[in-house]
Amino acid sequence: MSAAVVLRDIYNLLLVHFGPQHWWPGESPFEIMVGAVLTQNTSWQNVEKAIANLKTAELLSPAVLAALPPEVLAEHIRPAGYHNLKAGRLKNLLALITGQGGVEALLAQPTALLRELLLSVKGIGPETADSIVLYAAGQPVFVVDTYTHRIFSRHGLIGEECDYFQLQDLFMDNLEEDAALFNEYHALLVRLGKEFCKKTKPKCEDCPLAVLARKNGKKGIDNAK
Repeated sequence: MSAAVVLRDIYNLLLVHFGPQHWWPGESPFEIMVGAVLTQNTSWQNVEKAIANLKTAELLSPAVLAALPPEVLAEHIRPAGYHNLKAGRLKNLLALITGQGGVEALLAQPTALLRELLLSVKGIGPETADSIVLYAAGQPVFVVDTYTHRIFSRHGLIGEECDYFQLQDLFMDNLEEDAALFNEYHALLVRLGKEFCKKTKPKCEDCPLAVLARKNGKKGIDNAK
């Protein structure tokens, strides 16, 4: 079965089961950018607490955060974990924003250039960069995370050795370039990973993709476009 067909089948099954996810939670592109950095190695609930701290203190703006001493910023984002490290990463991102003439100017860059600029920031890797490109800039790039890899490898659709960029290419090469589709698809995979395809004790029998597993018999997919 072709990759395009399997990917569409998975999307449709998840959308019917879970419904639209309305991602990413954030009131502005800048808040989404901050959240993308803070969510590294922690739960979204902890990120929400950290962002709430910044909002309560009226600090959630590029100019204010850029002027804030790193140790003060670190205390406000403490709930997100690794607060000193993440404060440094946010400062690095703020330097990029300032150097590019502000959030709007940065996010208006072409997809490839924006991604390159974000990846040049110390502490920002592919997943964080792509989250900013997709959710803050609204540009079509597919975000891959541990849930994506776990789900697709367990269903025999990719090998365990498949890396971030190979898995990303699977989506980008076989789906139309549509930011709204990529947004919804990633959010649905995260929902599936959290509720069914857990790291330990997965709920395979009740999984929305169980019918697909039976249909394909874990034969993998043809990566032809």
